[in-house]
Amino acid sequence: MKAVAATVTEQSRARFRTEARAEHPDPVLLCLLAAAEHNPVLDPDDPRDPPTLDALLAACEAALERHAAAVRLAVAERAPAGPEETAALLAAVLGGRERFHGRRSDYRRLESSLLPDVLRRRRGLPIMLALVWTAVGRRAGVPVHGIALPGHFIVAVGGPGGGDDYVLADPFHGGRLLDLEDAADLVRATGHPFSPELLTPAQPLDTVLRVLGNIRSWAAERPEHARTQLWATELALLLPRHPAQLRLERAELLVRTGDFLGGSTEMNAYAEILDAFDPDTASKVRQEARAARHRLN
Repeated sequence: MKAVAATVTEQSRARFRTEARAEHPDPVLLCLLAAAEHNPVLDPDDPRDPPTLDALLAACEAALERHAAAVRLAVAERAPAGPEETAALLAAVLGGRERFHGRRSDYRRLESSLLPDVLRRRRGLPIMLALVWTAVGRRAGVPVHGIALPGHFIVAVGGPGGGDDYVLADPFHGGRLLDLEDAADLVRATGHPFSPELLTPAQPLDTVLRVLGNIRSWAAERPEHARTQLWATELALLLPRHPAQLRLERAELLVRTGDFLGGSTEMNAYAEILDAFDPDTASKVRQEARAARHRLN
């Protein structure tokens, strides 16, 4: 059974890696593939097991299309004039009738970062709800862009440029419209200074890296979920751009989950990278590697 699970994971990760390197990577597909790591299919013919990966992807796509159809219908009926009316319409459909929103308690749940669960529960972290808005908007022909403010993801409805051709909305609060001062307040609440450049649309892979970072942070606070942190870290390493520090995080997680030799090998490889610019840290990492190997005895 473990061999079957490993094969499924390998196939999913190969698909994740390929999509991450596509000319136009789809953050929805990447987040769905990431969510599949949490509960991989073992036997497609066993009714006790979750649906196959393709069935999961198809079900989520169908859910997004249903929401997009509702938005298209509302646009046809109301003919919104300009971004503000369009954002209000999206809020009425997605935040109102469909009840997509978030609560502070959602930060304590892993499901709030797993797109299939967000679509099922209509609840999630700001970044996941913003992803739903952008995905539904793209399918409905409505321009919606994710905005990666520090600590709180929002969306821009309309063109990604400046001026009056877009408005800001907060899907976490049901699509509440925001002005520039509201956005600035959200940023300052995290201790960061606000600048208009922060309103630049988020890039797909940056969004996925941030989603995986949220999963890693959730698991890091719960030692019993080290394997969840491990798969999130390994997926982040498959992205074309990622922090080099993730290699050490993966090595330490391998040790924590019992792969002492694998973790030690990864630590030594990371130490070789550090040798050129941080020999002191490289020495400390090698000490960790030796300690991991000693645990084999």
